[in-house]
Amino acid sequence: MISTDYITNTQTRRKIYGIIGALITLIVPFFLMLDNHNDHLETDQSFCPFKMLTGFPCPGCGITKSLVYFYQGDLYKSISYHVLGPFVIAFCIVTVLVLTLELITKKEYFTGLLYNRRLAYGLAIFLGVYHFIRLIFFVKNNSFDDILHQSIWF
Repeated sequence: MISTDYITNTQTRRKIYGIIGALITLIVPFFLMLDNHNDHLETDQSFCPFKMLTGFPCPGCGITKSLVYFYQGDLYKSISYHVLGPFVIAFCIVTVLVLTLELITKKEYFTGLLYNRRLAYGLAIFLGVYHFIRLIFFVKNNSFDDILHQSIWF
């Protein structure tokens, strides 16, 4: 039999980890923005392991650069790197606020929404379609040599 103290401690730990993860997601691109003096984000090699190996972007490629340009106030460039970048910022801010409120009040909010299977499938389908369209434009706009240069094999 599992005690309720264990469940409460596990839920509290998960909320704290969620807050820490959301804050890291918001803070790391902010420091990259402060260090982006010569627009080196445009030319630097991607840190994505998938892109380093294949030369092709993964579904999440560009989100960090999108957040950096959003912080700089360039919404067009932010969306051009990844359409979900500004939504990631909004989601992280809401996550920090809601989880902090849940820790303070010891009540659960938005649990039905966060664990909604239809919403998860809808988001996965959207991301899959968006990535497929991005791949089509990526292949159309880059030669084989360009794709090879974006990997670690060249």
